[in-house]
Amino acid sequence: MNTLEILKDRKPEMKSWMDTMHKNPELSMKEENTAKYIVDTLKSFGGFEIAEGVGKYGIVAPLKNGDSEKSIGLRADFDALPIEEENDLPYKSTVAGNAHLCGHDAHTTMLLGAAKYLSETKNFNGTVRFFFQPGEETMEGAPAMIADGLFERFPVDSVYGMHNMPGLELGKFYFNTGKFMAAVDNWEIEITGKGSHGSMPELGIDPIVCGSSLVMALQTIVSRNVSPWRTSVVNVGAFQSGIAGNAVPQKAILRLSIRNMDPEDRKMVLDKVRLITKTQAESFNCEVEIREGIPGTVLVNTNEETHWAAKVAKETFGEENVFTDAHPYMGSEDFAFMLEKKKGNYCMLGNGDTFMVHHPKYVFNQDLLPVGARYWVALVENYLKKTVQK
Repeated sequence: MNTLEILKDRKPEMKSWMDTMHKNPELSMKEENTAKYIVDTLKSFGGFEIAEGVGKYGIVAPLKNGDSEKSIGLRADFDALPIEEENDLPYKSTVAGNAHLCGHDAHTTMLLGAAKYLSETKNFNGTVRFFFQPGEETMEGAPAMIADGLFERFPVDSVYGMHNMPGLELGKFYFNTGKFMAAVDNWEIEITGKGSHGSMPELGIDPIVCGSSLVMALQTIVSRNVSPWRTSVVNVGAFQSGIAGNAVPQKAILRLSIRNMDPEDRKMVLDKVRLITKTQAESFNCEVEIREGIPGTVLVNTNEETHWAAKVAKETFGEENVFTDAHPYMGSEDFAFMLEKKKGNYCMLGNGDTFMVHHPKYVFNQDLLPVGARYWVALVENYLKKTVQK
């Protein structure tokens, strides 16, 4: 029986791990119980020296075999989203307003499956370090783990990540070198006006009118300042203000997701957001505060490591199941911060024709659990090849 067949036989166990995490989602940097569940699962395998609390809730599980000094890092994320799930699943989220609608529970499950298999077979010579990361959705987790000495305390030669992707062929792997995902800047804008009764708007200063004008003005940044041959996005994903229809509210909150593939474009776009926000607020006699999130960075796959990982995937799954010319995504990943520190690759695994990640009806195809685990095993066994005894 080959490795993939063995892992397919273990799908019910892997599914139980994912189901448990899916039922009990926790938001970014609040994943205390999820982290404990991952640690307890790793402990049940045996053979790991587990480090907890790396960057708050991050987990590192090194597994060493043989005498080689080579090392490889594999990373999975485990935070959920503040979105209400609309699926009728036996393992549906039990937490109102929170759900694993990006597949991070599946990413962690696939890495756990590989960890268990490798701890049993030990068909490698060197050290594999399993990185379980919190806070990907808010871009906090990877920087927090790095700041906590991730690569100094747990050195690796290179590091690898993977994400499921709806719209790509089910079970197939997608690679590309160079810029692969955009830098994201998550900002919050608070507009303060002056509350009033809705029948006397002249006595108030309406932050909703100001915010509405600002939303439209922000849409001119990319359309009129970024070349059509380049890529940027300014998205206002939340506009929150007021409760009653017969009142002028005091404040409005806008939450933005700003994405760029080019550092020069990023600087220009962010400067334009600051300027337009300031001038729009002034024109409506409102006060404004911009709260800038963690500065984003572009995810860049290194050439040698990407070609090698794709080669391993082809040897493992067949050339017809691996694409090496995947188009870049305007989505973002804080794994980009790890790739700033270490060589490596981030690839996509097709989830088939399903709702997109972050959609209330997104569902991860659990048939992929053994496939993702097999990919991780293949990387480790190929990178840390055992010395042939003569």
